[in-house]
Amino acid sequence: MTTETLEAPLGTEEPTSLNDIRICDKCKFTRVKTLLPKLQKLDPEADIKVGCKSYCGPCGKRAFVFVNGRYVTAPTEDEVLEKVKPHIKK
Repeated sequence: MTTETLEAPLGTEEPTSLNDIRICDKCKFTRVKTLLPKLQKLDPEADIKVGCKSYCGPCGKRAFVFVNGRYVTAPTEDEVLEKVKPHIKK
């Protein structure tokens, strides 16, 4: 018995988001319950991952979001959301 891998014809793949967004569920300055819906509103197609990012030094002092390979930090959750917006690919 052979296993065959079927590939979709070029141009028919499911669209994927251009944005890789990650947030820490241990951060003292953000709440996943409030931050996640706000990030989903910025890009409903984004691949948002929730979990520890091993960024404990800055995470213990400021809110942060990891977006497209870059840590974005600010004193508050609302401020970090504003700073994230320019890094969201359209």
